[in-house]
Amino acid sequence: MKPLVAEAWVEQPLERFVRDTRARFAIVLRTNGQVLGQYGFTRAVDVMSACALAAAIHGSAEALGRELEGAPFRELYHAGAQRQVFLAATAAVRGPVLLFCAFDAESSLGLVRMYFQEFRRAVLESVPEAPPPATSFGPDLERALHHNLAVLFGRGRQTPTA
Repeated sequence: MKPLVAEAWVEQPLERFVRDTRARFAIVLRTNGQVLGQYGFTRAVDVMSACALAAAIHGSAEALGRELEGAPFRELYHAGAQRQVFLAATAAVRGPVLLFCAFDAESSLGLVRMYFQEFRRAVLESVPEAPPPATSFGPDLERALHHNLAVLFGRGRQTPTA
């Protein structure tokens, strides 16, 4: 299975990360919840839910980290009975990008962290220079969120980027 992407620059870093870590599910998104690429999901509603959850967790962790330690928490990890989840942000030309993934016993937190560093470098090299998208919660954000979901599930055109 190949990743589905809304912006072309996401495909190679996401595909490499998923292949190397053996992640079961992965999403690349903006901090406002806008999906840029996904792997392993078959329904748009699941992608929307995961993006909303990842964006909310990241926002809460940033605020909590600043309150407790004076700096946002960088990476978040949770081990469940069957699967583990990892959430981390990386800088990009257009603003921070989040990677949210779920993996099982075929991988490990050490591998995920190691390959996240490669993902981080690939993102810095891949993101085309352009102004960051609007981050307000107005009609433009909602239109962008729906557009990217439509692209991922075959109902729209991919954003032309390098």
